[in-house]
Amino acid sequence: MSSPTPSPVSRTAVEIDTQPDCWRRAAALVPAAAEALPRRGERVAVVGCGTSWFMAQAYAALREQGGHGLTDAFAASEFPHGRSYDRVVALTRSGTTTEVLDLLARLDPSIPSTALTADPATPVMKLAGATVVLDFADEESVVQTRFATTALALLRAHLESEDALPAGVGGIASAARDAERALAEELPAGTVTAGQISFLGAGWTYGLAQEAALKMREAAGSWTESYPAMEYRHGPIAITGPGRAVWMLGTLPAGLADDIARVGGLLVAGSGPEDVALDPMADLVRVHRLAVAAAEAAGRNPDRPLNLTRSVVLGGQPG
Repeated sequence: MSSPTPSPVSRTAVEIDTQPDCWRRAAALVPAAAEALPRRGERVAVVGCGTSWFMAQAYAALREQGGHGLTDAFAASEFPHGRSYDRVVALTRSGTTTEVLDLLARLDPSIPSTALTADPATPVMKLAGATVVLDFADEESVVQTRFATTALALLRAHLESEDALPAGVGGIASAARDAERALAEELPAGTVTAGQISFLGAGWTYGLAQEAALKMREAAGSWTESYPAMEYRHGPIAITGPGRAVWMLGTLPAGLADDIARVGGLLVAGSGPEDVALDPMADLVRVHRLAVAAAEAAGRNPDRPLNLTRSVVLGGQPG
């Protein structure tokens, strides 16, 4: 009797597995990229679309909480032209996203701009004043995983190099080690079949929570939401119950575990099976894996999500 043919591994899953190495490579780029990155004290706006916007949110909170300077994050389409900034940083994997290109084209030429991108042969190279190319983190997948976290790893490592990380936030080397754990361990029990998941974060991890929820919606079509952790009791707890989960990226606020248990929800609180806390970026890697597993359990192809393309190009051509 022949053995069953193993299921093919999705391209998305392969790319997810490379994240620890990508983060280390990004950290090694910091000395060469430093001139293009925000300087201490600059007023900075960070922009992107979708996943890149959520990475912008995480970086903005890290930078400002670390005392590096005022930092705002915007969806590229919502950038407040006319507001004064010393630098604009744009995150765009494809380098072709219309809203990002339009923003850079309209930007006051006196404002320095930097783009982090995966593809050097794209229009963003001409529109941004400086670029940092993370081509080793580029992806074939429609759904972003490793490029997004690698861009954040570069920005976080730059803050680390200038002793500007907030208290309690570790360096990229430890985050990468935690990501290796996140790739090796079993997914939290009950999460693949959960009927609904609320992702929570606080400070810089709220952007990660936003991204976690988006990944599950994109890849698996799951019912997921995201909130600042302290806002969860102000309404969202109403949807939690048996068969539904709450996943906290970062430190769980006091008393919240009891509240979730009281309504019968499953709590995932940023640690592996040995209850050793994971770096929040590494915990996001677990969500990436969960998105693939949930997609496959639902009969979906995580490499070909419904209604999505790799880059949103409006009007038929970039910009």
